[in-house]
Amino acid sequence: MKYQKVVKATFLRRPNRFVAFCMLNDEEVRCHVPNTGRCRELLIPGRTVYLAMADNPNRATKYSLIGVDKDGLMVNMDSGAPNRAVEEAIYHIPFPGMGKTVWYKRECKYKDSRFDFMIKDESGKEGFVEVKGVTLFDGTAARFPDAPTVRGVRHIHELMGAVKEGYCAYILFVIQGKGLDYVAPNDAGGTEFGDALRLAAANGVVPLAYDCTITPDEMTLDAPIPVVLSEQ
Repeated sequence: MKYQKVVKATFLRRPNRFVAFCMLNDEEVRCHVPNTGRCRELLIPGRTVYLAMADNPNRATKYSLIGVDKDGLMVNMDSGAPNRAVEEAIYHIPFPGMGKTVWYKRECKYKDSRFDFMIKDESGKEGFVEVKGVTLFDGTAARFPDAPTVRGVRHIHELMGAVKEGYCAYILFVIQGKGLDYVAPNDAGGTEFGDALRLAAANGVVPLAYDCTITPDEMTLDAPIPVVLSEQ
């Protein structure tokens, strides 16, 4: 997926989850932050960041903060990017237990739930895919979530319910960077998500992960990396 009109700036501060201030061409600009995670290890004053100009000229903020140069590692922090990157690659992603994907639907409703994708293979077998973008990096490990997520835990339990009814189910971690060895639950920040993921993996939900090739104006799904459920 590609952004238009991306410019380099310097991060100054983030007064709340949705807004950041950056220095662009010697001018302080107010930006939208398309990521409600904490991102404390990314958004450090003085770091180089990348801003995408908004398509809507009437929007309150002219730019969105989409990327950070983290000590030479380019990190995309747009929470909408993982779903778009997966959609671009979905026909080429091998989903264990299913054949080649020949059809998909976004934002598919299932009972009281809504999953990111429903997929179908050439035999008619159906599955659900829930995508999780990952921007928390700890050395060469990627971790999710970077803040407690009640919604994320609920999604996992809903996927388990779908498996019981005969669907395939996948939780797909999209690492919004490159050079990570594996992804694991961020149990140091609370074990609720990790416990739910481990239970789901033992009951038919398949965890998958891909890293991405990142440039200031583009993010592309690249290579599979391992999901480590427990580091004990």
